[in-house]
Amino acid sequence: MLGIRRRLATLEHLVKPLALAFLGCAILALGLGYLLTYLYRTLTLPPIFYYLTLQFVPQMWRGVLFLLVGVGTLSAGVWSLSNKVVIPINNDDRNDEVLLDYRRVDRMPRVVVLSGGPGMLVLASLGRTVESMTCVTPIQDPVEYYYRASSLFNFEKVVFVVPTPQPIQVSFVLDNGQRVRPNDRVSQNDAFAQRYVVDVQLDGETTVDTILVTRMTIESIAAADVIVLGPGSLFESIIPNLLIPEIRQALMQSRAKKIYICSIMTEPGLTSGFTVADHVRQIVRYGGFAPDYVLVNAQRIDTDVQRIYAAANQTPVYLAPEEYEETVVQAIDRDAGSEVVVEGAVVVEADLATAVVQLTASLDDPGKSRTVRVLRHDPDKVAAAIRNILRRGT
Repeated sequence: MLGIRRRLATLEHLVKPLALAFLGCAILALGLGYLLTYLYRTLTLPPIFYYLTLQFVPQMWRGVLFLLVGVGTLSAGVWSLSNKVVIPINNDDRNDEVLLDYRRVDRMPRVVVLSGGPGMLVLASLGRTVESMTCVTPIQDPVEYYYRASSLFNFEKVVFVVPTPQPIQVSFVLDNGQRVRPNDRVSQNDAFAQRYVVDVQLDGETTVDTILVTRMTIESIAAADVIVLGPGSLFESIIPNLLIPEIRQALMQSRAKKIYICSIMTEPGLTSGFTVADHVRQIVRYGGFAPDYVLVNAQRIDTDVQRIYAAANQTPVYLAPEEYEETVVQAIDRDAGSEVVVEGAVVVEADLATAVVQLTASLDDPGKSRTVRVLRHDPDKVAAAIRNILRRGT
C-alpha cells in the first residue's frame, strides 16, 4: 500500500489538470448519452447497434457495467501517468510544468567486466554502486595475478572469475604475416612499431571444441545488466575471451547494455594507426556484436605528454570523421560531449584520463630508471561516465 501511495504521489502537481480532464470527460459522456438517446428515438439503426450498446442487458446492469469499465480504464490511465515525474517550472500560481518520463529501478545493476588487470582495478570503484561486479580475466593470464592485485585494496561486491580452468594461449598475426605472442612484448620492440594485428588465434593444440568454460562466467553474463569491455589492451586483454564460442554466444544473447572503453593511445605492434572505429570493428568481428556505447577520452592531451608518447611510437586514439555513420545523436548529458554512431556503437566523448608520473626502468639496462608523465584512465572519471550512460535508460 505504501508503494502505491508513493507512486501516486508523483501526480501531486497534476491533480488540478487531471480533475479538469475528468470533469470534461464526464460532460462529454453525458452529451454523448443524450445524443445516442435521441438517435435511438428518431432513427432506425442497423441491428449491430443492438449488440454494441448491450440492449439485451437490463438497463440498470448495463449502466453498472459501463461504469465499471470506465473506472477501470481511467485507473489504468492514471496508473500509467504516475510513471512520469511532473516538476513545476516556478513556484507561483501558474501551471507551468515540465513532464519527464522515467523508469523505476528497484535494485542496483549487476556488472560484468572483461578486461586486463589494470583495467579491472580502474573499474573496481564501481563495486560501491552496483549489486555485484564480476571480472572475467583474460584466458591467457593466471588468475592468481588478479587475486594478488585485489588483495591490495578493499573492493566491495567485486569477484574475479577465470573463464576456463584450462591453460590457453593466443597468438597474433601481424600485417606483415609474422606470428607473435603476448609474451613477445611487441609493443616494446621498435622493430614492430608500425605493425598491427590482422588476426587473433588460439595458440598450440587448443581447439574451440575442447575448451571448458566455468559456469560462473556464463551465469554472470546471462544475469548482467551491464557488460563493460575494457579498459585494457584490445588484443591482449579483451579479444581473447571472445574467441571462446560459449562466451561469445552468451555475450551475443545477453540483453545487457554493453559499453566498450576505448584505449587512450595506440599500442605499437598491435593497434598502430587504429582509430575508434577500428577498435569497434574488432569487437564486432570477434564478438559478433557491436557495443551499445563506446567511451572515448576527449581530454586535451598536453603537448609534452604527446611528445613522450610519440617517442614510444604511440598516438592518441581518435574519431575519424569519414567513418561516422550518423551525427544526429543528441548529447543529453552535461558531462558528455558530441555523440556520433560508429560501426553501430554510440560514441560518448568524455574526460576519462589523468596524467600521472610513472617510474620506468630500461629493458636494456634494468639499473637505469626515469620518471615520465603518462596518461591513465582515471577510476572516478570512468565510473562517472558509466553511471551517466546507465542513467539514460534503454
